[in-house]
Amino acid sequence: MLHEHFLFELGTEELPPTSLKNLAEALLQNVCTLLSKHHLHFEEQAARWFATPRRLAILIPDLAKEQPDRQECVDGPPLKACWAADGSPTAALLGFARKQGVNIDQLQKGTDRIQLTRSIAGQPTRILLPALLEQALADLPIAKRMRWGSRRDEFVRPVHSVSMLHGSELIEGELFGIPSQRTVFGHRFMATGPWTLTHASDYQNTLRSAHVIADFSERRNLIIKQVRDLEAQHQAQAIMPDALLDEVTALVEWPVALTGSFDASFLSVPQEALISTMQGNQKYFPLTDSQGNLLPHFIFISNIKSPEPEWIIAGNERVVRPRLSDAAFFYTQDCRKTLEQHHVANAQVIFQAQLGTVADKADRVRRLAVLIAKQIGADQVRAERAGTLCKADLATLMVQEFPELQGIMGRRYAQVQNEDLEVAEALWEQYLPRFAGDQLPKTVTGQILALAEKLDTLCGIFGVGLIPTGSADPFALRRASLGVLRILMGMSTTLSLDDLINQALQGFQVALDSDTQTRLIEFFVARYRAHYEEQGIAAETLQAVIACEHLLPRPVDRRVQALHKFLQNPALAHLAAADRRVRRLLEGHQHEASEKIDQNLFETDAEHRLYQRIMDLKPQLSSLVAEENYLQALERLADLRAEVDTFFEQVMVLVDHSDLRNNRLGLLKNLHDLLSSVADLSLLGR
Repeated sequence: MLHEHFLFELGTEELPPTSLKNLAEALLQNVCTLLSKHHLHFEEQAARWFATPRRLAILIPDLAKEQPDRQECVDGPPLKACWAADGSPTAALLGFARKQGVNIDQLQKGTDRIQLTRSIAGQPTRILLPALLEQALADLPIAKRMRWGSRRDEFVRPVHSVSMLHGSELIEGELFGIPSQRTVFGHRFMATGPWTLTHASDYQNTLRSAHVIADFSERRNLIIKQVRDLEAQHQAQAIMPDALLDEVTALVEWPVALTGSFDASFLSVPQEALISTMQGNQKYFPLTDSQGNLLPHFIFISNIKSPEPEWIIAGNERVVRPRLSDAAFFYTQDCRKTLEQHHVANAQVIFQAQLGTVADKADRVRRLAVLIAKQIGADQVRAERAGTLCKADLATLMVQEFPELQGIMGRRYAQVQNEDLEVAEALWEQYLPRFAGDQLPKTVTGQILALAEKLDTLCGIFGVGLIPTGSADPFALRRASLGVLRILMGMSTTLSLDDLINQALQGFQVALDSDTQTRLIEFFVARYRAHYEEQGIAAETLQAVIACEHLLPRPVDRRVQALHKFLQNPALAHLAAADRRVRRLLEGHQHEASEKIDQNLFETDAEHRLYQRIMDLKPQLSSLVAEENYLQALERLADLRAEVDTFFEQVMVLVDHSDLRNNRLGLLKNLHDLLSSVADLSLLGR
């Protein structure tokens, strides 16, 4: 056969579960890219990856047995540089021929360069594969590689076996000093092996016989099904976030779902803490009732099918008990102090070396929150109290043990000490949104505190020069800036981003870079662009709005959404063309345009009609823009088309008579102001 399935498996020590899926996907991508680069045909759409805790594998269907013969054309120096005036070859031509290992008479003249066309015989795939796979493995995104034994090879974990089969043929070669074999290893406890593969396509079935489900998605779906069955038995719902489900899938080769229990007395501890310890430390799926209240049960995934599962259940119940006891102890100890007393410890914790302590940050956030509350007419007392307590829970034992509970425990402890309910909620809402598409703060105080907290971080970190570069963003500034924009877009009051940044900068007692505000505005514009690109809105739509709007997020968003809808209106192209023409005529003549239009200077009906339409539309557009009804404003502008077209057909603007010229320029200035009511339409459809 000219094509056969190709299997590659790397057997290893237990791989890191949080990166297993990414490693397998990257391996398949790397191999497919290299196969294509080496002109080896295969069915790319059907190529698959496999991953378990102890193996990475790929299956490439219908991989060609050898490369096709091909012609390769190599460009040399330009023709004019190849021969001297007397017709003798130049040093450039001789050097190219020597480098390619051919005589000058073997070269050909191309369109503008000398060329060499050579035939290259295809090599057998079995010869190419070992080096190709070595390259694919070297290019994997591994954060930290390790060595083992006496060799200098490096990989994410020690490698124990290598299998490379092309159909039924064993591909000879070695990786990490280990020769390729037909054998693979099964489940560590239930069917170790080795197990022999006769053909690459036997891989999944052979491993299934050895109690290994190699397909990651199949294991994941099996876990979901088993969990759903146990949910039905207990009339409960499992808390099963995707990230935890993927991690659990990466920890097992033969998943068996079981249910364990814990002492109901632990339910007096905030359920967020119990859930966090069960998920984070034990990789369990906690169970809740129909109201979302935690039950004293959990589901865990065993990696072995035991004839006596009660022993496995008992072992897990025994292991989780100290974890829950720790959570109960932390909670009891934390409740002995008020949040204000906890906050005292933040004076000893550095937020950032140049920006002071966490207590300093909280004080800046408190001050900024009060200013924002004053601007929007909100409760300043609540804003100040929320700012005072905003970082207090960071000093609690619970949050120090479970950092992911920041804000959550702040809200809980505030409720325990009878703080205002909106203040308590704000202590959690300050961290919203946490990711793309996450919920926004619902309370006014929460919105204020979230803005103040994020703006303080952005201004401070930018101010000391730690601007995100590439993918590095240790302070999550991109997320914070997008959060600021989303909150401001959703608020009932319009706030200026410029003013907020300026107010936040004034709260710092240390010298910050003088161009911090400018850089931050540029950063926010980039976040605007990313935000709208995710919604399928073109960058030029945003640019057209920003050109006329001074970064007021609420109006910007409403203008962008309206303009995006208006793009489907056929009148847009005519409006954009008219706006460009108006701008060109006004360019260099703005100072000549009359402030007051004199109708007595009109010489044509076209001037009268355009003037009248502008005067009629002005109050209407002004009202629509004030109401943020931007789509209707654009639709009204479309009504100008006939008068504008007639004007440009019949009227010469830049005439020699200065009074006529200035009057017509003034008319166009009024038209330009109308066309720019929502966005700079001249930037569209160019």
